[in-house]
Amino acid sequence: MFLEFFESKDHLAAKSFSLVPHNDNSLLLINAGMAPLKPYFTGQEIPPRRRMTTCQKCIRTGDIENVGKTARHLTFFEMLGNFSFGDYFKKEAIAWSWEFLTKVLELDPERLYPSIYGEDEEAFEIWTKDIGVPAEKITRFYRDENGECDNFWEHGAGPCGPCSEIYYDRGEKYGCKSPDCKVGCDCDRFMEVWNNVFTQFDGDGKGHYTELENKNIDTGMGLERLAVVMQDVDSVFDIDTMKAIRDKVCELCGKTYQTDELSDISIRLITDHIRSATFMVSDGIMPSNEGRGYVLRRLIRRAARHGRMLGIEGTFLAKLSETVISESKDGYPELEEKKDFIFRVLTQEEEKFNKTIDQGLNILAEMQAEMEEAGKKTLSGADAFKLYDTYGFPIDLTAEILEEKGLNIDHEGFGAAMQEQRTKARKARKTTNYMGADVTVYESIDPSVTTEFVGYDRYTHQSEIIVLTTEDELTEALTEGENGTVIVKETPFYATMGGQNADTGVIRTKDGEFLVKDTVKLSGGKAGHIGTVVKGMVKVGDLAELSIDQEKRLAIGKNHSATHLLQKALREVLGTHVEQAGSDVNEDRLRFDFTHFSAMTPEELAKTEAIVNQKIEENLPVKTAVMSLEEAKKTGAMALFGEKYGESVRVVTMGDFSTELCGGTHVSNTGSIMAFKILSETGVAAGVRRIEALTSKAVFEYYDKLEDTLNQAAKALKTNPASVLEKIQHLQTELKALQSENESLKSKAAQDALGDVMDQVVEVNGVKLLAAVVDDVDMNGLRDLSDQLKAKLGDGMVLLASAKDGKVSLVAMATEGAMKQGAHAGNLIKTVAAKVGGGGGGRPNMAQAGGKNPAGIPDAIAAAKEAFALQVEK
Repeated sequence: MFLEFFESKDHLAAKSFSLVPHNDNSLLLINAGMAPLKPYFTGQEIPPRRRMTTCQKCIRTGDIENVGKTARHLTFFEMLGNFSFGDYFKKEAIAWSWEFLTKVLELDPERLYPSIYGEDEEAFEIWTKDIGVPAEKITRFYRDENGECDNFWEHGAGPCGPCSEIYYDRGEKYGCKSPDCKVGCDCDRFMEVWNNVFTQFDGDGKGHYTELENKNIDTGMGLERLAVVMQDVDSVFDIDTMKAIRDKVCELCGKTYQTDELSDISIRLITDHIRSATFMVSDGIMPSNEGRGYVLRRLIRRAARHGRMLGIEGTFLAKLSETVISESKDGYPELEEKKDFIFRVLTQEEEKFNKTIDQGLNILAEMQAEMEEAGKKTLSGADAFKLYDTYGFPIDLTAEILEEKGLNIDHEGFGAAMQEQRTKARKARKTTNYMGADVTVYESIDPSVTTEFVGYDRYTHQSEIIVLTTEDELTEALTEGENGTVIVKETPFYATMGGQNADTGVIRTKDGEFLVKDTVKLSGGKAGHIGTVVKGMVKVGDLAELSIDQEKRLAIGKNHSATHLLQKALREVLGTHVEQAGSDVNEDRLRFDFTHFSAMTPEELAKTEAIVNQKIEENLPVKTAVMSLEEAKKTGAMALFGEKYGESVRVVTMGDFSTELCGGTHVSNTGSIMAFKILSETGVAAGVRRIEALTSKAVFEYYDKLEDTLNQAAKALKTNPASVLEKIQHLQTELKALQSENESLKSKAAQDALGDVMDQVVEVNGVKLLAAVVDDVDMNGLRDLSDQLKAKLGDGMVLLASAKDGKVSLVAMATEGAMKQGAHAGNLIKTVAAKVGGGGGGRPNMAQAGGKNPAGIPDAIAAAKEAFALQVEK
């Protein structure tokens, strides 16, 4: 209803953007309807229409501690929005908000209460004179002592402005019974359902504002809140879509909602978190220990823990996710398309957590007991970090568990422990603009400038140079030796996208030559050719001939087409859960990342490789077609995971084997690829595997190198290549025999030494001591020899020292009888080892040590006799 209403007001209705921000480093996740539209508000990009409307999926975790504890906090929600980029302003925005609420939704105007920024007289006039709302029903909100105000939207420096909200009076039963209960009260009676943000100023972040030439409208309205009003239910957890999930949680745990407050907290938390997790995984976010992946892991693990608190056994999140998908797939069909993948990610993360949670909970319980015994209320940062690092407990989860017991964490100490563990210093923060992106010279380019790619069917093209930049500013010309960027109207150069590496080549004008080292995609549909002027001068307005490196392009095309064949082959061999998770295609090789949960077997790799080579041999025609996204989906075309597509897409087919959405360059038939060889298959992240492979001439070069290595090995083995294996097996047999013979000789030498050293036995206070030097025996041999000497000695202590390859080995052993007299091998060896520049120790019956100073051995033997005499003193 909302989208259709604003379409009737000439708005373009756009589908929800991904939860993953594009080109915006200021956000981990999309948290408002306007967030994906920032480039249109800032003027960095030209919007498809000056009026737009969306229903945007959002994640906010700022109030995560309150989720479940209250009936209104959520991490995932859908935000309805209508936006104007320099088109209409307050008059229309206010009128349409009132019209939608009162005429379309038919809400009682008597129950609607607007609020305004205290100093916004313009909005007050519109509400009272144009709309006819009595002045006494309008609430003014002013800045507090800190200069902040809910009705003035501001985010650092940049566009900002006053707001006008609309509240709905839900009735006295939701109120706090206070005679002062009114709009702005913390109780649940007056619910904000609409917020019009009037972006009319440019703020410097220090309280100074100038009027914007082009004023904007940014509206936000929570769909769940609106549903509460329309369905006349108590809270967001009672609206139809969320109640279905809530009821499923109750079914799994066997509890009834609103019979126990602690259980209700867990039921609400799980209901919310499973929505967030399902949508995040759908948009390609994977659990990890950093960034948005950590947000996802935190949500999953909180939900899993609260499931345990409710008595749910085993994994259960995938079952709940099924209900989320069932309730939301009409609006978000990608949930249904990716459901198998979503279930596997959730289950794998839940299983991973279950393996560590019991042990972690036990450790935490021990820590709590120690704290209580010591009368402490704060868990040390070191202990909190141990739980995080060793047992996979997010710090927030530890804090939550402790909070339930009235305890807290030393967060500063935790941060210090985390910092200490990091081996790489954080990179210095870069300068960022309003969007949170790195500030570059490209931000200064007129947003109306665009570049059209014309390189699918040509390698050279003529076009006018429309923008030139140095490394830090716009310029009219670049001269010989200068680095910079060239932007033209039309280019045959492919900019790095979708995993395909950029074209390189040369741009020539009548006065100069520019060597292109890289081609990058810039915001607003521009392509930047980055490189160096190698001859003369190039100027804005010059007609240029752009020529790509044809050999490189053809090699990239072969590797790129091979990734399409590889993806389809993997889906045939491993299953349809396989989806592309990234790729890197250059002229030398291809790298393909894909979703799969275990290492591929040699048989699976061989089968995959065979399928790709079979399709190459079949010489399948490679065709492209541009069509609508809906038409493309009907063809069964595979889409790149998490990618943002426009209304028109390019579909690449390879016979009837592979169909994918792809904007890259390819061969005209698969036979051009010639051959395909997988080099390696490895894991790169949880649930993500990586294949590296070669095609075409690179495969033959690979086998040439292997053959050369084999020939060299054969030459070294003095045989022919066909007999290399047999020769190695023969040599291994010989080596084994020689090793056995060597061990026998060493044993005999040690036996020969027995007779000699037994003459060196002395008696100290009635206890025998044999402290002797044996030549050229390693530690293993020394231990064997000590065992034999101890057996011959009777009661007493044996200490042997030996120098071999510049290092000293020491072994001491004491019999049972000697130990009763005070002998201690470990203490003896500590004293002796110092004399040979080493250290060691051990038990009373056996000890060993190493050293670096063979010259100290005589002193070590003398020290052993002195130390032993002290041990067995009467």
